[in-house]
Amino acid sequence: MEGTTVSPSPASPTEGDDLCDIDVTDVAVDSVTLLICLCGLAGNGAVLCLLQRRPTTCYIINLAFANFSFLHFAVLSTLLYLLEDVSCSTIVPLVFLRALFPLLLFSYNLGLYLLTAISIDRCTSILCLLWCRSHCPQRLSWVVCALLWALSITVIVTMTALCHSQEHEHCQVSLITMYALNLFLFAPAMVISSTILLIKVKCVSQQQRPKRLDIVICHAVLFFLLFALPLSLSNFLQQLGYTVVASQVVFLLTCIHSTVIPFICFVVGRCWRHCSVESLRLSLQRVFEEPEENTARSDDPAMDTDFPAC
Repeated sequence: MEGTTVSPSPASPTEGDDLCDIDVTDVAVDSVTLLICLCGLAGNGAVLCLLQRRPTTCYIINLAFANFSFLHFAVLSTLLYLLEDVSCSTIVPLVFLRALFPLLLFSYNLGLYLLTAISIDRCTSILCLLWCRSHCPQRLSWVVCALLWALSITVIVTMTALCHSQEHEHCQVSLITMYALNLFLFAPAMVISSTILLIKVKCVSQQQRPKRLDIVICHAVLFFLLFALPLSLSNFLQQLGYTVVASQVVFLLTCIHSTVIPFICFVVGRCWRHCSVESLRLSLQRVFEEPEENTARSDDPAMDTDFPAC
């Protein structure tokens, strides 16, 4: 779409020459991006296959699917750009590459919304633990995920419709609004809730072992702020007419964030004993089934670290 970049732009052939100058840096960045995306597809695919469907894992399953979708479209677009860079020719029509832009943004926004919901959910379970246990519906997480899916679809459909209306001003306003929503609503909510969660983790770690899920969420939010949020900030500033960082670098950082979350789960679970499918499944279970373990081991309410389904 006009005036917007999410992924790197292909190199153009040198006019009047049979050969074109290949930008080695662009090819190297695209190659690294492609490799990282493939690793991320494997990691998020493993989470989707190994993680059991239950209320306490609803957000993570949807987040893994959002990241998997983003990386899937990222692999496709990066591979096409890489082939065009190397061959110095147009392989696919520009309209096809532009069609990938809403799909990338949809999965990116969905991941942001879900990660914000996860942070708020864990923060809420700390601040009003007793109320959540007695009043929180068991299926609330599924309802929230459905609403976030609906929000993501609505935002992208509206943006796409306005950008295809041949009115550049309407397209620019829709893009600015979408990025502002990410930067000034969801990102601050994520930062505030994750900060409260981090304080809780630090306080608990001095008395007892903090819950693995809280550790995963804190790291996931940190990686998002460092690696994925620059995409919204870069595109937001670009729509306002400011010079931004190279789109290839920003896109690479976003791919790193979508790739790293499954590996955080596996590392926090720390069950690599035979590097088998069962050990990976056990790693996930140690992260997401920790409440049942703690409840079974201790009858002391002060030591109960169970968290509600919401």
